[in-house]
Amino acid sequence: MTAPVVSQARQAVASAHRIVVKVGSSSLTTAEGGLDPARLDALVDALAARAAAGSQVVLVSSGAIAAGLAPLKISRRPRDLATQQAAASVGQLTLAHAYANSFGRYSLTVGQVLLTADDVVRRAHYRNAQRTFDRLLALGAVPVVNENDTVATEEIRFGDNDRLAALVAHLIGADALFLLSDVDALYSGDPRKPGAVRISEVASASDVDGVQAGTAGASGLGTGGMASKLAAARLASSAGIPVLLTSATEAGRALSTADVGTAFAATGSRLTARRFWLGYATDANGRLHLDDGAVAAVVGRRRSLLAAGITGVDGDFEAGDVVELVSLAGEVVARGVVGYDAAELPSLIGRKTHDLALEHRREVVHADDLVPLHR
Repeated sequence: MTAPVVSQARQAVASAHRIVVKVGSSSLTTAEGGLDPARLDALVDALAARAAAGSQVVLVSSGAIAAGLAPLKISRRPRDLATQQAAASVGQLTLAHAYANSFGRYSLTVGQVLLTADDVVRRAHYRNAQRTFDRLLALGAVPVVNENDTVATEEIRFGDNDRLAALVAHLIGADALFLLSDVDALYSGDPRKPGAVRISEVASASDVDGVQAGTAGASGLGTGGMASKLAAARLASSAGIPVLLTSATEAGRALSTADVGTAFAATGSRLTARRFWLGYATDANGRLHLDDGAVAAVVGRRRSLLAAGITGVDGDFEAGDVVELVSLAGEVVARGVVGYDAAELPSLIGRKTHDLALEHRREVVHADDLVPLHR
């Protein structure tokens, strides 16, 4: 009998040494909002087994806000930021204590790492976070990561822990990313409706074109939904990190044989920390609109962006800020560090370099500070 063919993506995930595992609120909590000890212990069982097999494990865990609802006698997830932060401040202690006790069954030490978007947007914070993770892993601890909901404002939120997990996976140089939720795989549409087709392998971005992914979990306790998981999987895979997406109830098989869920192959090359930060982690402060020739030069030939190829400018930015480079069709094709203030550019755009004053005969975005985005 011929053994089934295992994809390279699944082989890479199964053999990965340093991994990031993300689990959502709905996979850890009851409908009433409290932590479910049995679910949490089952997840830790699978993580501990992977660690015992020689892998370094980083856990990105949602659930702080949900875990804080029952102790505060709040019946449903609050919508206002202040109450969310209050619930997080109570729930984070509950969640951390539960993980410490559960991992303690295997004599594994847990280190809590709370992050805001600032910690991956600001270069100094990014490097500090890298060093913290590296040291925790070197000491044999299991970092448990969550967004710092207690202090994060709307302006500095990741929005969901799926994106956070993808960013952490690159930040620590992970070999694989696992996205665990309450759905067993990626489907072409809502799996509760007829006609939805299960997608087992994603070898390229085109394999998920047309997928209709929901934006909210059925439990109402989470914030991401399948749309955010798909976006996170595409982000990580495009940066050279294979991804396995499945349900938390399949964590044991996912973390051992990797023969469940949807596997995303690494479609891009691993970026340096700076280029990943530039392309995906930091926020853009404006937009430069490019003609077709400039798009071909920037994306196709990896050239610097010159004033002649710019057709328009949006936003209020300063030299040194990150901006998006946009095609005539409105697609963001690259990101880069701009060399001019927004106020300087209107008089320069569309003009050849030799027609400009000497002080302006330089790149608007230098090739070394530019990252094409593959869609």
